[in-house]
Amino acid sequence: MKFLLKNIKSRYSIKDYRFSLVALVIALSIFGVFMVRSARPDFMSRQIMGVVLGIAAMVVISLIDYKWVLNLYWPLYGLNIVLLLAIWIPGLGRTVNGARRWLNLGFTQLQPSDLTKILLILFFAKFLSDREKVINSPKVIIQAVALLVPSLVLIVAQPNLSTTICVAALFCAIMFLAGLSYKFIGTMLVIAVPTVVIFLAIAVQPNQPFLHDYQQERILAWLEPEKYADDESYQQLNSVMAIGSGQLSGKGYNNDATTSVKNGNFVSEPQTDFIFAIIGEELGFVGCCAVIFLILLIVIDCILIGLKAKDTGGRIICGGVAALIGIQSFINIGVATMVLPNTGLSLPFVSYGLTSVVCFFMDIGFVLNVGLQPNKYQ
Repeated sequence: MKFLLKNIKSRYSIKDYRFSLVALVIALSIFGVFMVRSARPDFMSRQIMGVVLGIAAMVVISLIDYKWVLNLYWPLYGLNIVLLLAIWIPGLGRTVNGARRWLNLGFTQLQPSDLTKILLILFFAKFLSDREKVINSPKVIIQAVALLVPSLVLIVAQPNLSTTICVAALFCAIMFLAGLSYKFIGTMLVIAVPTVVIFLAIAVQPNQPFLHDYQQERILAWLEPEKYADDESYQQLNSVMAIGSGQLSGKGYNNDATTSVKNGNFVSEPQTDFIFAIIGEELGFVGCCAVIFLILLIVIDCILIGLKAKDTGGRIICGGVAALIGIQSFINIGVATMVLPNTGLSLPFVSYGLTSVVCFFMDIGFVLNVGLQPNKYQ
């Protein structure tokens, strides 16, 4: 142990440790604990456990050389695929509300798709940095997409369309960070935008082949909320009303009003997918802005650390984590405010979920280690 501590002390300088980022994620997580307590008091103890475990994981990972971890990129890729396949093993995988997304470990449950995000960031950080000079070659692009597809297929099969979209968007951000040319990005946008429009046009038709019935209904409810006010758009409409009812400063933390979202059971799972509705109702516009501001500061801090990274792998890790937090936050808040169709993604560091909280702290741990090894010549 003494040798390990001495090695860490000789390798890193305490002045390079980004305590501002640590303070931000802990502050947001503590805020999340209080909001989970308000939404579902019985889940508070597990949320606290998740934060404690997450902080411990973050500290340990922040002291492990990220370059050593990146050298294990193929085993990490294999681990991701194995975990995603393991949910289909009888007795090990667990189905909830028709979705098979969890591994039953006995003492707790693990959602492999949450780990997929960080494992893919690490894998592509190494894979693409090794091919940095030829990143725009068709061969490398096709290889990268081909390596992403198995994860997307396995996540879609759960089914988990929202996480699939999040991972796909994260991959696009990673490719951009790796140096993909603007010409290629522009070409893909020209193709992607009409494709999305065509997909949505087909997806709302009867007997369409792409989506499950409940997924199609969520899109239809998003497009015509009044028509589906009694079923599919019920939760989102109530979420929007709850946020609006909070006005500037909210109705008060943990209030007991029978007309509130949580007390009236107007949304299911208020501690996860619709935690932002609880924040808006109880803390108002001020509380919502505070959460968004904290998330924005975390994203900016990750980007700033990435700008000082001494190699492309470190830059991709920091930028990838920043993109992941930003994308997932946008989707979660977008659902709560009805900007996007209803999905099942958590709000980073705030929503209830042991795997989600610990994984996001692990993400920050890798960013902190990149920060401990800055480019001294910048």
